Amino acid sequence: MTSQTTLDKTGPGDDATSAPSASPASGLRGHPWFTLITVAVGVMMVALDGTIVAIANPAIKDDLGATFADVQWITNGYFLALAVALITAGKLGDRFGHRQTFLIGVTGFAAASGAIGLSDSIALVVTFRVLQGLFGALLMPAALGLLRATFPAEKLNMAIGIWGMVIGASTAGGPILGGVLVEHVNWQSVFFINVPVGLLALALGVVMLVDHRAENAPRSFDLPGIALLSGAMFCLVWALIKAPTWGWGDVQTWGFIGGSVLLFALFAFWETKVAEPLIPLGLFRSVALSAGVVLMVMMAIAFMGGLFFVTFYLQNVHGMSPIDAGLHLLPLTGMMIVGSPLAGFLITKLGPRLPLAGGMAATALAMYGMSTLETDTGSGVMSLWFALLGLGLAPVMVGATEVIVGNAPMELSGVAGGLQQAAMQIGGSLGTAVLGAVMVSKVDSDLAGNWKAAGLPDLTPEQLGQASEAVQVGVAPVAEGTPAQIAAKITDVAHDTFISGMSLASLVAAGVAAVAIFVALLTKRGANAEAGAGVGHI
Repeated sequence: MTSQTTLDKTGPGDDATSAPSASPASGLRGHPWFTLITVAVGVMMVALDGTIVAIANPAIKDDLGATFADVQWITNGYFLALAVALITAGKLGDRFGHRQTFLIGVTGFAAASGAIGLSDSIALVVTFRVLQGLFGALLMPAALGLLRATFPAEKLNMAIGIWGMVIGASTAGGPILGGVLVEHVNWQSVFFINVPVGLLALALGVVMLVDHRAENAPRSFDLPGIALLSGAMFCLVWALIKAPTWGWGDVQTWGFIGGSVLLFALFAFWETKVAEPLIPLGLFRSVALSAGVVLMVMMAIAFMGGLFFVTFYLQNVHGMSPIDAGLHLLPLTGMMIVGSPLAGFLITKLGPRLPLAGGMAATALAMYGMSTLETDTGSGVMSLWFALLGLGLAPVMVGATEVIVGNAPMELSGVAGGLQQAAMQIGGSLGTAVLGAVMVSKVDSDLAGNWKAAGLPDLTPEQLGQASEAVQVGVAPVAEGTPAQIAAKITDVAHDTFISGMSLASLVAAGVAAVAIFVALLTKRGANAEAGAGVGHI
């Protein structure tokens, strides 16, 4: 098992790179900034798909006759595959080289995207979304590994800041691009667009990227460790995804959670016995690295969970078109674009603690503000809270990444990148599942009473269940031929009930972000950042 002492000894001399990058870059190939541009194109494609689908979900639901649970699977299947495979994929990059895994990931992701666009059933869409997630898992840690190996320590924060800007802008900009494509083309174009982007990333990667491998990179695979960790991650995320259907008190839910805990324990025990562990547990002796992982999870819970409901709020409650809904999220996108490089600069000057704590405080305030949204809230008020959310997320995206990757040794840069991304994807799944459960519970609790208080005709249990499913996404369950006066009452009840559920979910997200402020205070600057390459011509 790797000890913390060993980790702290990692330095510039421990990084042996291939010949093209051993000396200052004299052209495009291996140049740090061109490397950043190349990986940014690939990362943009994966990050975009994390949220672009949210704006297309209503169209997919209508076109393929999907249920609310099916729509959640389009998102959760993607997150599930990413979460399960990311750390293993990072290890593959450490073993075989990050350039190769990046190119394979880009190619596979683009191909899976094209296949989704050609799918004519919800089952095929979900299947190829899972494949997207698996190939995306290869791509994301490899991108961070390439940046870590290429940039010297004094430039790494700025590089991660720009990298974070691309992820943040892509994540937040997904609804805008998705709105344009869904409204003016079709939902399939949301996935087809990845094909030319993937081909561009592949071409740039072949020309620009140089492989970097640490001298003491892993030479073998911890196959039992991979199996145990993958099983543990699957059971955890599966339980979170199915809990809203099974119920949080159901034996199946807790059976999978218990299985996850058992597999994590067995994994931790095994990692102390194997010669080359998948994740040297000495990594987690770094309080800063561990805090960075927890912080990434908590940030993603607040962001991804909250964003899932906002798209339904804008489209189904405010009646906006997909493109209008996307444009209303532009303040969020803009502040992430502006805030990420600025965060990189501030973290370089001040260290990560204050920017990260301030970012989570802004996120908590923004989520509280979103809990106050009503059916008639104006665009100005919405824009204020969306902008504050983007400003809060930017330093967390950048700073937590630097804390995780910078506190890991060079030979584990892929694993560290996998940890960072796995934390974000688990947080996204937690946010969607837990906040989704809060929404469902609140809607189920309030709908019958609100319906009765409005003087509407009584519903059978089956009708109430169907109405609740519609209200959970902000849709008024108005049957064809319903008199206008009754339809207006049903719409008011549906929207008010949806708002009450979204408000409670936003308050929960705000609470998570508030706790994360204290976690941020445990972080510190990366102790092993100097292990990166000292390449010239920066």
